Amino acid sequence: MRDGIIMEVGAGSLVPEVLMLKHEGYRLVQICATKTEKGYELTYSFGQAYKLVNLRLKLAPGAEVVSISDIYEPAFLYENEIHDLFGIKVRMMALDYEGNLYRIDQKNPFQ
Repeated sequence: MRDGIIMEVGAGSLVPEVLMLKHEGYRLVQICATKTEKGYELTYSFGQAYKLVNLRLKLAPGAEVVSISDIYEPAFLYENEIHDLFGIKVRMMALDYEGNLYRIDQKNPFQ
């Protein structure tokens, strides 16, 4: 049972884990980014009934991540936000605003 866990995943295993959760009937709840001393952490949260599963991905500065928007379409909004605010490159987004999701004075203010 995966309820309430935080699973650390590598960039290469993110998409397979997300596909498995989709196949098990989980929905995307949120994607959150935060800056750390060594780079960034992305937390992908998925829910099913009253169960919550989190996938945590640690990224070095300048690292890229593959989009999950072809699996969960609404992910493109979170991914564009992460790109705009943190400067994290997200490859193969279903809809890429190319850094223009938000009108902000400073590019990548949380970088």
